[in-house]
Amino acid sequence: MAELPPPLLPHTVRRFPADLVETDQIAAEVPVALVFNGISHAVMMATPQDLEAFALGFALSEGILDSVADCYGIEVQSSGDACEVQLEVSSRCFQRLKERRRSLAGRTGCGVCGIDSLSALDLEPTPMPPQAWAAQLQATTVLQALQAMPPLQVLNAACGSLHAAGWATPDGVLTDVLEDVGRHNALDKLLGQLAQAGRLGEPGFVVMSSRASYELVRKCARLNVVALATISAPTALAIRIADTAGLQLWGLCRDPRAVRYT
Repeated sequence: MAELPPPLLPHTVRRFPADLVETDQIAAEVPVALVFNGISHAVMMATPQDLEAFALGFALSEGILDSVADCYGIEVQSSGDACEVQLEVSSRCFQRLKERRRSLAGRTGCGVCGIDSLSALDLEPTPMPPQAWAAQLQATTVLQALQAMPPLQVLNAACGSLHAAGWATPDGVLTDVLEDVGRHNALDKLLGQLAQAGRLGEPGFVVMSSRASYELVRKCARLNVVALATISAPTALAIRIADTAGLQLWGLCRDPRAVRYT
């Protein structure tokens, strides 16, 4: 793998009211081009860390790849303050990608930037097969997983500006935490790491340090993640998509309170 730009950069600040000059750590935000079989498909603004997992998670959660087996190789390249991730994918998936004619300029907030038509929104997910354990998921379990996340947000502890996505077992044990300046990117990094380890189909749920947008719910539903819990509230569209997909959606998860929306 190429040597990547650092995820944090030092910056001199003046702190008030003490009027002290100190050095802070600031989150890096660099363009990351995702290139499929030599064709650039998307340029995302992201934290330059865990980029192989990010690219694989993006490809799976966006429906570009049907499975990990459709990805034959991933190579990360870096040039100055920009990065490029080259993915070699199956001809079937690549042909479908070209036919979709999507040009994603990047997602930092809204989740629909760059699509070329309303039909590309994909607002009607296929209902997921129910999982018996999810019916027993309790608020105390969800809150347990979210409470375990801050100590594992190493980069955010240093800079205070990164989102996190975590994976929890059905009994609330947090096993993975990935960070990024963008909440969508953090989720893709998490999903990609699970895919790399062959763990995408295992029972568990996603916890996130953000609100629940339409895009986060849609990404989870594509990969049969049946529960998502976020610290802030969801949007109305996120609730509708979750309801259609059969995804259990939790929001405003701040101990001792939590809200289940679907």
